[in-house]
Amino acid sequence: MKQKKKQGSFIRLIKYMFHYYPVQLIVVMVCIIINSIASVAATAFLQRLIDECITPGITSGMGAVWSKLVSILITMGCIYVLGVVAAFIYTRIMAVVTQGMLKHFRTDMFDHMETLPIRYFDTHAHGDIMSTYTNDTDALRQMIGQSLPQMFHAILAMISIIALMLYYSLWLTLVVVVFAVAMLLITEKFGGASSHYMVAQQQSLADEEGFIEEIMDGQKVVKVFCHEEDSKEDFVKLNDKLFEDSKKAHTYGNILGPILNNVGNLMYVILALVGAVLVYFRVTNIGLAGIGIISTGIIVSFLSLARQFSQTISQISMQVSMIAMGIAGAGRVFELMDEEPEQDEGYVTLVNAQRDEHGNLTEADHVTGLWAWKHPHKESQSVTYTELKGDIQMDHVDFGYEPDTLVLHDISLYAKPGQKIAFVGATGAGKTTITNLINRFYDIEDGKIRYDGININKIKKPDLRHSLGIVLQDVNLFTGTVMENIRYGRLDATDEECIAAAKLTNADSFITRLPNGYQTELSGNGSSLSQGQRQLISIARAAVANPPCMILDEATSSIDTRTETLVQDGMDNLMEGKTVFVIAHRLSTVRNSQAIMVLDHGRIIERGSHDALISEKGTYYQLYTGAFELE
Repeated sequence: MKQKKKQGSFIRLIKYMFHYYPVQLIVVMVCIIINSIASVAATAFLQRLIDECITPGITSGMGAVWSKLVSILITMGCIYVLGVVAAFIYTRIMAVVTQGMLKHFRTDMFDHMETLPIRYFDTHAHGDIMSTYTNDTDALRQMIGQSLPQMFHAILAMISIIALMLYYSLWLTLVVVVFAVAMLLITEKFGGASSHYMVAQQQSLADEEGFIEEIMDGQKVVKVFCHEEDSKEDFVKLNDKLFEDSKKAHTYGNILGPILNNVGNLMYVILALVGAVLVYFRVTNIGLAGIGIISTGIIVSFLSLARQFSQTISQISMQVSMIAMGIAGAGRVFELMDEEPEQDEGYVTLVNAQRDEHGNLTEADHVTGLWAWKHPHKESQSVTYTELKGDIQMDHVDFGYEPDTLVLHDISLYAKPGQKIAFVGATGAGKTTITNLINRFYDIEDGKIRYDGININKIKKPDLRHSLGIVLQDVNLFTGTVMENIRYGRLDATDEECIAAAKLTNADSFITRLPNGYQTELSGNGSSLSQGQRQLISIARAAVANPPCMILDEATSSIDTRTETLVQDGMDNLMEGKTVFVIAHRLSTVRNSQAIMVLDHGRIIERGSHDALISEKGTYYQLYTGAFELE
């Protein structure tokens, strides 16, 4: 199965290359053919030079053969020049093709990666994904730019050499064939082992880089729990595995060349001895049937061809492991590109709307501040418009990250426009999972989720997510200015709108105190800012998007109480008039919610307002009064 996959990756790579550079690759192939033939043809003229010019000149003087000598030398020179020009052309073209292919690979990978569902990133180490962009594409660079042209050149040269050898002498060619078989068996033994470990090296390198990325992201946790030594031990294990795979790959690869060179030298000696014997038979007129005419020029040319032949096999053997590594890299690249993209069968879209003279909603071609769901109906060929309000309902929803293991059981709830709905419960109770289903990061197993009365499966995912604002506990800020990070919520927002959003969410006061204010450059996920400041920027980012529905996932759980008050005020300003889902461990932040859902093991066990739940003296009462902790 793996072998078929490798072959499939190789064939697909060739098709991929011809898709982007068909003319250039055809020119490269023609130039390689010319260069290969030229290198062998020059050897053929060496035989003519000896037999038609040098040998006759020794016996009868150079005057008689001078014109022929000049003719042969000029022809050889032209062939050499043609070969050099062809080599120059194809190497220049392949430099462009190689870098162009890497550009297309990275672009296609990134474009496809952006279509993948959240599930993919939850189940794959980010360092492993990064290794595809770096190590695997570098392996492709070596294969496309060096190994494939050299392999193609070597195969053509071998064919030309064997054809010329057969023309000169069948018996000498048989000697070469015997040694060629031996060389191929050695190449299969050592080259195959090298290829196996080259592929293993790629995977080991990806595993090590994934571990490094994970440790870098969790460096604070490592230091807090004093796990530096444990981390070192884990890294050493991965590094040792990479060392072993690399050592074996290069040991087998490096030993192959010297072995083949020595076999080639032995072949050279045997051919010289056999050739000398055959020439002796010819000179002494000892007749042997089927030997044919063997001259000094043929022996010299044949030895030169044999040297070329052994060097060509060595060249092929040295490229086998590189091609195997490149095919392994191509397999990983295509594996990423073949990942199933996020499915979206939705057809309801979000559009700018306005009301006509009768008060009916119609689509507008400009920003109106009023949004509506454009719902085409196939049966009646009509289109209806539903105002975007933020009315969300979940009816008997079941869900599991794995098909056989449900995380949510029979969840039913509703949130009317402008209401604040809170989810509380222990970690793993299913709070975040519910919000992941609302924005369709995952799709439900059973039940229905309706948004303004429309089944969210009918709504296009980008439009659905445009209508939702999310503030997460873990803030992600991007390299760029503070202004650019706020504008990330709505890329067409003006500077004035971004500043207004920052003022609304209490972020403006600290931003204006930064060295360059809103133009302060951030890097390293905003590492120069405090957790509270980073959270305020993320809230401002959500505010500039101004969606009718907000999801606040433990947005204040990792900041101090004083900063929490500032952040909470900013969020209260952001939430005004919007449908809001709040997940919080600090129950003081959900007291003013219209409804509080208490979850336990994926089930809603209590629901109601703060006062109603306190009066029931159930689980929420015990959580709020500290009878037991959320965790």
